[in-house]
Formats: sequence, C-alpha cells, structure tokens
Amino acid sequence: MFGLVMARSPRLLRGWKSDHLLVINNLREHLPYLPSPMESDFEIRRLLEVMPASGRMMTKLISKPEQPAVIDSPFPMPWMRERPIWINFDLWGRLSKPQRDLLILRTVSWLMNVKWFRPSLYQGLVLAGVVGTVVELVQADAVGVIVAGGLSAIASTQIWRSNRSTERELEADEAALKVAQRRGYSETEAARHLLTAIEAVATIENRPSLNFTELLRCQNLKAIAGLSSVGVPDRLR
Repeated sequence: MFGLVMARSPRLLRGWKSDHLLVINNLREHLPYLPSPMESDFEIRRLLEVMPASGRMMTKLISKPEQPAVIDSPFPMPWMRERPIWINFDLWGRLSKPQRDLLILRTVSWLMNVKWFRPSLYQGLVLAGVVGTVVELVQADAVGVIVAGGLSAIASTQIWRSNRSTERELEADEAALKVAQRRGYSETEAARHLLTAIEAVATIENRPSLNFTELLRCQNLKAIAGLSSVGVPDRLR
C-alpha cells in the first residue's frame, strides 16, 4: 500500500527525501559528529586543512579504531621519516568540531617540538656515544663498546624525559593556541576549547580523573581563557 502511494506520488517522495536531508544537515550543525563509513576519510582531509603546512609534511593521520585512546602518537624517534598520529574516529566523533581542531593542533605542535638534533648537552652525548661505539667496535674493544653504548642510552633517555616534561607539554598547548588564531579562533576561545577537549577525552576514555600533567595544563589554559586568575607557578614548569 505504502509502495503504491509512493510510486504514484513522485513529488511526495522527492519532498520526503528533501526533508530527510534537511534534518540530517541540521543535526550535523548542532551535534559534534555523525559517524558513517566514509566520515573518517572526510575528517582526515578536513584536519589536514586545519594543520599548519609543516605539520602536514611531517605527520601522517592514521585511523586506528582498535586503540582505547581517542588520539595517540608514538614518541618520534630520529629515524622516523613521518610522525604518525593515530585516531580512533568512533571516539573522536564524540568531540565537538572546535575541540577536534584544537586537539589535532596540540598533538601536531607537540610532535613538531620534539627535536633530537638541536644543540644541547644531551644531544652531544648521544652523538659522542654513537661515534664512540663505532670506534670501539672497529677496535674490537668490548668494554669500550659497553661504555659508549651506555653513555648514548643514558643521554637518549634524558632527551626523552625532557620532551615529556611539563614545560614541553605547556609549550605545545600554547603553540596550538597560536596556530588556532590563524584559523579564526580567538586566544580565549581556543584555550577554552582545548580545555574542554582535555576533560572530554578523559571522560570518553573512561579515566577516573586527569593526571598531574593534565591538571597543570588545564590550570594554565584556564588562566589564558580568563577563567582563573591563578596560572601555573614557574617552579612547576
């Protein structure tokens, strides 16, 4: 009966489709995200437009639906040509568009800030350790190889720790806010969106609370957003 009516009423069918699409488009404007099989490809293209040019060249967005984290990235090692960013789009879709923008900018900013070869004591020790290891291998000096290799490993660990420090985390947040301002956000808006994104990600991942570094980041963002007069003390940076 329904099929007969619809077959005889092409205008009614077209009107129903038009109304249906209108409802979907309205929902897309007000809801954070409506997932569909092709949405991850569309979202990746959109995120690439949001990212700075340097980020597009050095990073790669990869869909990883099996991971429990909303967004994740391995620590970039010197031999990695591209710095992958893994996204679980099923979880990613629960964030609003501004939250997604700030979260991807923040992740890219952190990855771009990890530099293994900028001049410093530990970078020098790594280089010295590598050269020393090669020399000792050529000279077949087992003790020398162990010492040089150990020196390189210790220095590499210190570099890893320094790039995971609170100072680097706060710098990545602030760098993301600067890029966001070139994407049409004000500094206070960007800070609020990143703040709510950090809190939303913890909820989506079913974590009971934020960790210490995340709490410091949130406090710093609240100060930038004008939500608090108390920032992060210098001794904690």
